[in-house]
Amino acid sequence: MLRIISANLNGIRSACNKGFLPWMLKQDADFICLQELKAQQADMTEEMLNPHPYHGYFHYAEKKGYSGVGIYTRHVPDKIIVGLGHADIDAEGRYLELQFDHIGVKKLNIISLYLPSGSSGEERQQIKFSVMQRFYPHLQSLINSGREVIICGDWNIAHREIDLKNWKGNLKNSGFLPEERSWMSDIFEKQGWVDTYRKLYPDTTDECYTWWSNRGQAWAKNVGWRIDYQIATPGIANLANQASVYKDERFSDHAPLCISYAYPTK
Repeated sequence: MLRIISANLNGIRSACNKGFLPWMLKQDADFICLQELKAQQADMTEEMLNPHPYHGYFHYAEKKGYSGVGIYTRHVPDKIIVGLGHADIDAEGRYLELQFDHIGVKKLNIISLYLPSGSSGEERQQIKFSVMQRFYPHLQSLINSGREVIICGDWNIAHREIDLKNWKGNLKNSGFLPEERSWMSDIFEKQGWVDTYRKLYPDTTDECYTWWSNRGQAWAKNVGWRIDYQIATPGIANLANQASVYKDERFSDHAPLCISYAYPTK
């Protein structure tokens, strides 16, 4: 059994102060993919870097207190890929890939991804579109690689109307723009990637949300968005057998997405 957690921490130091690491260590996960570290290596304690029995791998943003991704794993990777090879994207610490050649029955890649938000204004929205455009052929190459791949992270896009509470009021807002949603549809329908949560729970609405605005009592009223995903190649996606969003404790403005796969780890 393979258990994977994806969690946007909105600051790893803040999340750890709210009990994220003790909770995480109780989950018996094989991989924990982190986004929005908002830290550099000098800010990280030994417990944040390597919470026993895990070892951490990270891609920090150049800008202090901004972005950054990481992966905790109990398995030693055969290859580590930090960044996408685009200087402007990589400066923001948005992509980390671990490759494993000796887990289970097929070669496996685990990726932590943090796509940009465009909600702060038109300039950032255009940057988001640029990242999406350049990431698309990379997604194609991954699915063509013949490996099993799971991309965990905050995609900053709600794909369908059932993926956010107030969809009618957000049709012109970043995160639910027609161009963003169409791009995600192409990933699934043209490239063949699988949204593992939706494969298991195709019609779930209120329980699927993973992010809530800090405004207007969104958390209390469950006015949420589903923008955190585990998107996988079809072979391993078909082995997904359980998914949940953990909301009993709040470590961040996002909630951890936990998915189990009937995939051998030895």
